Amino acid sequence: MSARPLEVEGAFEFTPKAFPDERGVFVAPFQEPAFAEAVGGPLFPVAQSNHSRSKRGVVRGVHFTATPPGTAKYVHCPRGRAIDVVVDIRTGSPTFGRWDSVLLDQDGFRAMYLPVGVGHAFIALEDDTVMSYLLSGSYVAENELAVSPLDPELALPIPEGITPVLSARDRAAPTLAEAGSRGLLPSYARCREIGEEQWR
Repeated sequence: MSARPLEVEGAFEFTPKAFPDERGVFVAPFQEPAFAEAVGGPLFPVAQSNHSRSKRGVVRGVHFTATPPGTAKYVHCPRGRAIDVVVDIRTGSPTFGRWDSVLLDQDGFRAMYLPVGVGHAFIALEDDTVMSYLLSGSYVAENELAVSPLDPELALPIPEGITPVLSARDRAAPTLAEAGSRGLLPSYARCREIGEEQWR
């Protein structure tokens, strides 16, 4: 498995080797030795796994968890195709306001690691796109926050020809600047502390 650091500090893309034969294909989307070497520690203790299925054009995000408690994620796409996006919303981060994206699909088998405190979004490029997540924290509704995926200052990579399909929550989400002025954004320093605590 190969690892590539992304433009958002602490986020990584992972690409496993696939083993096709006449029966189909075998692949391991998560491999702890490669993860630990790239990130600097083992995978966080998994508190919850999520699974979503989306039609073409669905945009989910930009979602994040109030920090504390904060949530790290490891995401891959076992079916379909999606542009997966990590957005640095951590105040004080050296990459604050930047984003990076990875094409996740059922052919390349890539995965993304998102550290505590960053924002996450994806754009489904095909019907029946399935996204699978491992999370370091359980879902608690009042801790789940969002920044608008249509924020013109972020200019996320929504392809031409895609009409974004958003939830009511995501349509009403504030811009990054508005979220910052309301004190909703996590602190980079605190996110780092929480991430390190998860590995102890």
